[in-house]
Amino acid sequence: MDIEDISDIITHIANILIRKLSDETTKALRIKAAENGRFMTEEARSLIEAGIQKPHTKKQPKSNNWVQSLLIDLGAIGDAELEMLQRDEARPPRDFSGAEFEPRKTE
Repeated sequence: MDIEDISDIITHIANILIRKLSDETTKALRIKAAENGRFMTEEARSLIEAGIQKPHTKKQPKSNNWVQSLLIDLGAIGDAELEMLQRDEARPPRDFSGAEFEPRKTE
């Protein structure tokens, strides 16, 4: 076995380390992996391979909303059916100006 054979073997079992992956992306990957009955590593490998093998098409429009961007990106890969959740209106802030909120006097 010469150095080229060893190089070919190493190339076929290469590992990759992805640093600084956002919490949102990690969570989305964990959920997608669970939905597909895979480990996160297997799901990441599948997504990378699908992304590389997919022919490049016109760019999808990006959104300022990270959830919408994720839906667009996952939709471009395929096999993802996520729906946007409706949010309730924000509640008004609590009013802490009443007498019951005054500091207690200690003697």
